[in-house]
Amino acid sequence: MERRKFIKKASLTSLAALIGTEIVFGSNMLKDYKPLALQENDPFKLFNLDNEMVILNDKPWNIEAKAHLLNDNITPNSKMFIRNNGVIPEDINEKTWTLTIDGESVKNKKTYTLNELKSKFKQHTYQLTLECGGNGRSEFDPPAKGNQWTVGAVSCATWTGVRLKDVLEDVGIKNDAVYIGYNAADTHLSGDATKEPISRGAPMRKALEDETLIAFKMNGKKIPISHGFPLRLVAGGWPASVSGKWINRISVRNKEHDGTKMTGTAYRVPKNPVSPGEKVKDEDMKIIESMPVKSLITSPQSGAIIKKGAALKINGHAWAGDLQVSKMEYSIDFGSTWTQCEINKPVNRLAWQHFNATINFPKVGYYEIWARATDSNNMAQPMLLPGWNPKGYLNNACHRIAVKVK
Repeated sequence: MERRKFIKKASLTSLAALIGTEIVFGSNMLKDYKPLALQENDPFKLFNLDNEMVILNDKPWNIEAKAHLLNDNITPNSKMFIRNNGVIPEDINEKTWTLTIDGESVKNKKTYTLNELKSKFKQHTYQLTLECGGNGRSEFDPPAKGNQWTVGAVSCATWTGVRLKDVLEDVGIKNDAVYIGYNAADTHLSGDATKEPISRGAPMRKALEDETLIAFKMNGKKIPISHGFPLRLVAGGWPASVSGKWINRISVRNKEHDGTKMTGTAYRVPKNPVSPGEKVKDEDMKIIESMPVKSLITSPQSGAIIKKGAALKINGHAWAGDLQVSKMEYSIDFGSTWTQCEINKPVNRLAWQHFNATINFPKVGYYEIWARATDSNNMAQPMLLPGWNPKGYLNNACHRIAVKVK
């Protein structure tokens, strides 16, 4: 009688990570059996999410926060947006996980185990802002295809890892190096093993920044499976798609990386302004690099009601891609006048900054509070929707919340 095929230990570990706890007697499960907890397809249980998180897509998983959920200075796992392009890998064994550094512009191709990365190189910890390039897409008209993010595809967690530049120094890079590109273990939605869901990268100047990490911890613990366990590239201030999850290879290129979603219109905007709805040729598009200045009011929640004569304290976060936010303002008269907020300096470069203000309202009625950040290059957020683009990227319009004084 043919022996039953039991699930592999590595796969069991991966499934346990997805569920969030040990699968007792999991070694008795048959190969390819999926626990009921995963069959139920409940992302709130699957990823330990706050029950107010918003599901935009489940093939692949794309989940965002509401503005008021992001009130913490450091974004907790339960309130961090999830942006995936393919199927989350299940057969993960961190003990055997490796990262290969290769490419046309590498002097010595090397493969590191996770333990080698941790022991060979100095570890660093930074708070880093990650924002989906399509955050705010839902406001564009005519609509742009893709997940209809509102304002919650942004986070600032604490990431721990080794600097990519230290690893690249160890392998040696040639003078003709211009770009890095990553490859990862997630699989294409079609199930076709020859296709990659995503393989993006960044120019060497970004790869060699101190804050660009090969990370293995998020908020002091192992990275959750939905955010790239066991190894993730983190490049704060640029579209989060640059920060590849589940990475097992980084290539140093002598040309602009040409992996999946690096060409065509993916993560690109028109080089010059275009009319809403206008078709744009591929050659007239440019790759998104540093994200634009932006801010978010996280308290109070939109729709707040306060008593006549009471002061209202607002707070939130502001960020500016590779730059720093130099000024933060609010308006209660639809942008006619602006009052400065208090704003903290970033904890470290590429971390978001926290702002607050106390507002007094002149009379009973309906108000909107608008928030506007200005970066260190004196570029301010537009009051309303910025220039339209075919993919609905880079909406950095002022965040607005509604308040009623009774």
